[in-house]
Amino acid sequence: MKGVLFDLDGVIADTAVYHFAAWRHLVKKHFNAELPDKLEEKTKGVSREDSLHIILDFLGIQVPQEKFTALAAEKNQAYVKALDALSEKDILPGIKDLLDDFKKHNIKISLASASKNGPLILEKLGLTDYFDAIADPAKVTAGKPAPDIFLAAAFALNISPYDCVGIEDSVAGVKAINSAGSVSIGVGGDELNHADKRFNSTADLNYQDILEAWKAYNHN
Repeated sequence: MKGVLFDLDGVIADTAVYHFAAWRHLVKKHFNAELPDKLEEKTKGVSREDSLHIILDFLGIQVPQEKFTALAAEKNQAYVKALDALSEKDILPGIKDLLDDFKKHNIKISLASASKNGPLILEKLGLTDYFDAIADPAKVTAGKPAPDIFLAAAFALNISPYDCVGIEDSVAGVKAINSAGSVSIGVGGDELNHADKRFNSTADLNYQDILEAWKAYNHN
């Protein structure tokens, strides 16, 4: 195990709640409609544009490209404003210790997030120095569940994806890790049973169990 590829929302910090709150506000303002809780899972881990497609499809609404771009930009502004309050206290339980352990064992760390705000969020959380690389989601062709962002995150470390584990909390994200050929670590409920190894919460994540999963499941 040479590298670890981290998702951000729901793994490092629970910024997913800010995302969906921003979408809900946008949809209420522009279409006077409500979004059900169940839709949040479908927008988790996927890009801003893909999330907007999912939401508009759910509402049965079509908009011209210009309006689509404007809506995505407005949502991002609301989201970034909400991030103003983000600080180290928002790091999810167990994550700081896990990052320390990876560093101690000379494991390279890369961010594989669909969020274009990844660098800003890491800075707010005080975690930037832990990361050896950050994959740029603007430069990948396809979003999760395609493997592109995890492949980019591994290559940014100059490490083969086969020598990495990926950590995710979304169904699409785990599929993406599996497609990339890395060992998948899921954080969440039974919906993530397609992960090579699943932990119920970030508090349960630990270096030793992840290493054991790597030994058991690596596909080399």
